[in-house]
Amino acid sequence: MRVHLAGLIATCLIGSVAAQSLEVRKPDIATAPLPRSIEDGGVTYVDQGLVAAGSLPAGTVDFLGDTLGSFSSLQIEPGTWRREGDRYTGVVWTLPDRGRNDPEHALFYDYRGRMHRFRITVALPRSGFADAVGSHPSGSKAARDAEASLPKGWEPIVSANPARSVGTVTVMPYGGKTLKDFNGKPFTGAEPAKGILTEHGIVLPAPAKGIGAGKISLDAESLQFTRDGGFYVGDEYAANVYRFDRSGKLTGIIVPPRAIRPLDKDGKPDFTSLKPPATGRRNNQGVEGMALSPDGTRLFVALQSALVQDSLPGGASGRTLTRVLVYDVSHDDTPSTPIGHYVVELPSYTASGDGGTPDKTAAQSEIRVLDDHRFLMLARDGAGWGAEGGKPIVFKQVILVDIDGATNLAGTPYENATRSVLDGKRLRDDIHAASSKPFVNLLDPDDLARAGLGLTVGEGRAQISEKWEAMDLVPALDPAHPDDVFLLVGNDNDFIAKHCVMDGQRCDSPIDNDNRVLVYRLTLPGFRSTTAPNH
Repeated sequence: MRVHLAGLIATCLIGSVAAQSLEVRKPDIATAPLPRSIEDGGVTYVDQGLVAAGSLPAGTVDFLGDTLGSFSSLQIEPGTWRREGDRYTGVVWTLPDRGRNDPEHALFYDYRGRMHRFRITVALPRSGFADAVGSHPSGSKAARDAEASLPKGWEPIVSANPARSVGTVTVMPYGGKTLKDFNGKPFTGAEPAKGILTEHGIVLPAPAKGIGAGKISLDAESLQFTRDGGFYVGDEYAANVYRFDRSGKLTGIIVPPRAIRPLDKDGKPDFTSLKPPATGRRNNQGVEGMALSPDGTRLFVALQSALVQDSLPGGASGRTLTRVLVYDVSHDDTPSTPIGHYVVELPSYTASGDGGTPDKTAAQSEIRVLDDHRFLMLARDGAGWGAEGGKPIVFKQVILVDIDGATNLAGTPYENATRSVLDGKRLRDDIHAASSKPFVNLLDPDDLARAGLGLTVGEGRAQISEKWEAMDLVPALDPAHPDDVFLLVGNDNDFIAKHCVMDGQRCDSPIDNDNRVLVYRLTLPGFRSTTAPNH
């Protein structure tokens, strides 16, 4: 079944090869019935739609006494995901980025870097695991075998029927971890400006004076657990990837190639978030997506949008050519160089949604890796609840990206800050970008309505949030459908709450922007999650 893409131009020439380029000129609202599928390399991936949703009040206070802002990233703790009948439970960890801030007014806080821990329950409506058994003729051997495969006490779960109801998601905070540097000092969310410090021979962002002085500045945007209980955190300020042990203490740093590092015109580090550097990651556009391959050997690291030197002048629509790095972490947790380095083209869109020329880039906000060359990437516009300006919601999708056949830039001059992947206004002829296909469209009015959400303000439902930035995949634990998984998608509410506290100070907003989690059921043949119960 084809995926409906309203207002999309799906193909254009990039360099000398035909590649998929997404130009979204009008709101891309899903109209094709569920399930919706796409094919890549002979594999069919299926979106069965939204199956559960839930929220956490915006004014919730965290374990350190600040307003709990999430979810810039989330991941189910490996080994905790369980199923009992139509209920799934686990432990989920989230990142709240750098705390409440207002760069335009130079407002920052000495927000300690942290991770939040929650107990999560996904309760699906009892509309029939009988679908799994009932898909076989009644009384047949296949039906009896399917029934026999169910654990004792197994209950019905959600069906693939598009008329289904939507279940509930409950997240209950219980503690967290404070992130600390090599010396045991907490990180700060404060703006570093020109300040730096050096630890273990690595130059790092750190305010030289004032708020957060002497601490490493961290804007945590992506999270990935490792098999030893430690974890990686991707950063916006330096575009570094930090490796922590299970206690939350820093043990190593992956410093990106020179082309990615924020540098001034003299080639010195320029970590500020207030303006773009001369080369490297754009300000506030660092390591937004990061994930391990299912076998734990490859770490994929994705920039939020194009590097400064890879951006076209004259508008935000020219930031589509982002970079994705792949590191071999099978023997070294923090390798010095990537083994893979690819260009991925992001969608561009028309912010007014009126069919005009695209003027914005749908920056990516999270990735989850399916195998050694494919991953899901969450890309979105900047409209929705919590955004200013009242622009229409145009594009929020999970895209399937395949780097197989893309040009590997690892070890080439393109890893030098002075070398752009552009030749004028187009990708160089010697570079092939990764292929990509829209997969899960969050803008499905029928699905959202069943979850009490809508696309506009004042229609009797809560408007869908602006910033969907967190994503994880967990198994459906369905013996009859072993390739089925749940995709969890969470929003970043930017600490927008009517009653907000940050570092002992009030930070109230005129509205509440609740934390939300949406759960989709997908069929991903061949994918095996690492978050299944330990045996």
